[in-house]
Amino acid sequence: MGPKTLKLKLGLYLAFALALALLIFTLLVVRHQRDQLLQEATSRVTQLSEMITKSTRFAMLQNQPDYVHRIIEDVGSNQSIDRIRIFSKEGRIIDSTYAPEIGLKVDQKAEGCIRCHQTARPLEQISRSDKARIFSAPGGKRLLGSMEVIRNEPSCSSAACHQHSTDQPVLGVLDIVYSLDDIDRSMQRNVVIIVVLSLGFVVIVLLAINFFVRRLIYVPLRDLKAGARRLSVGDLEQTIPVRGEDEFGELAASFNSMTAALRISRRELQEWGRTLEEKVEKRTRELRVAEAEAVRGEKLASVGLLAAGIAHELNNPLTGILTFSHLLRKKMPDGSPEAEDLDLVIRETRRCAAIIRRLLDFAREKAPEKKFSDLNQIIEDTVRIVERPANLRDIEITMDLDRNLPPVWVDADLIKQVIMNMLVNAQQAIEEKGDITIRSRRVPEAMSAEPGAKPVPMVEFAIIDTGCGIPEQNLKRIFDPFFTSKELGKGTGLGLSVSHGIVSAHGGTIKVESAAGEGSTFRVFLPVQPPSGDAGSSGSES
Repeated sequence: MGPKTLKLKLGLYLAFALALALLIFTLLVVRHQRDQLLQEATSRVTQLSEMITKSTRFAMLQNQPDYVHRIIEDVGSNQSIDRIRIFSKEGRIIDSTYAPEIGLKVDQKAEGCIRCHQTARPLEQISRSDKARIFSAPGGKRLLGSMEVIRNEPSCSSAACHQHSTDQPVLGVLDIVYSLDDIDRSMQRNVVIIVVLSLGFVVIVLLAINFFVRRLIYVPLRDLKAGARRLSVGDLEQTIPVRGEDEFGELAASFNSMTAALRISRRELQEWGRTLEEKVEKRTRELRVAEAEAVRGEKLASVGLLAAGIAHELNNPLTGILTFSHLLRKKMPDGSPEAEDLDLVIRETRRCAAIIRRLLDFAREKAPEKKFSDLNQIIEDTVRIVERPANLRDIEITMDLDRNLPPVWVDADLIKQVIMNMLVNAQQAIEEKGDITIRSRRVPEAMSAEPGAKPVPMVEFAIIDTGCGIPEQNLKRIFDPFFTSKELGKGTGLGLSVSHGIVSAHGGTIKVESAAGEGSTFRVFLPVQPPSGDAGSSGSES
């Protein structure tokens, strides 16, 4: 059965990882030390064989085998030297520190000979590193052997005491066998020291890890566990200590924020439950008011349609009243009470005529007579009409027009009416000093006026004011007929509705961006090219 707690799991996993890492490290260190010691021993033995070869050279030239044997015996007296032998070309032992083997002939498959005779390479061409070998004695003792070639130099072949021909390159081999007992004992001691140090290091690291794991992981998790348990039984008043700014600290803070939100939600739910009946009654009253407003809107729309029909009947009588009032006014002296009363009649009759005219414009829905026109020129002509009255009210109108606009397929008079309506609305929205900006540009990408319609190239002009803005609840209704937020008698609610109808008849659209107290932006998008089959009806405006 495996460990259940995270602390125990983490401790076991870390201990296993550390033990594995240290095992690999120990093996690498031991291997490195072993290779280094063997390399040093090999180098010493190789140097020793070269030294013996050079030391015995003169005695061999003088044919003094006793002197050669004495040198070998002196060198072989070292306790680390197992034995020193000299082989003849034929493989016979001609001298050795182990006397019983002198005169014996060694088989080519013997340990000291097979290394050279198993390949086609001659002994004199073997590299220095290949001359060394490690092998085990019959008793299990490890030995290091090194061979040095005794070459037939000119001084050897020409000496009177020697009978070697000049075509014989090798006279014999000097073989030194070195005991590795000291190295093996040293490696055993080093392995024990390394293992003990590694185990001590593992214990220290595990203790340190245990301390930090407990402080950084276990304690915060314990707090979270206790908090979750209390939360599960409905205790929302408890909090978890935030012990740092790490992930656990952020989690504890988030947990505390969650419990605080739950407390608030529970209190709100309790409060809502206590006042449910009152809220239901309140919502019922609001729904009744909304229904009444909807019915009122429908009635107003019907009245608007009726008024459009009645306007035709009222227009002619009002024209007659206005004409005769002017005639009567000319007959009356200025300043008389009758003249003042008649002036009032004339003003109110003109106002009624203006309202009827707007009603008729709304009802007629005149079809646009389109042709290619300069949108910038239309804007400039319209601004000239309203610029002076605006300046009198300390309202500055600024034009920022793109002079690279293409001609647009529109009814110039109707577009002037749209611009005029929006400029008048912008002026009325500015109570005191303010600014109105008109911008034109080409829309970078083709767009659709309605959902599902084919995107077409368009141009845009925007009218931006610094007025009082439009409340959010009115934004969806500003294009409805007869809807107005102005005071009674200051508007019919037809201007934006008529403008919306004109723009829609041109295949364009109007977008509004506004907020109460922050001004308004009306964006009008108009297509550049006429629909297929519509371009041949009118020519281009000169």
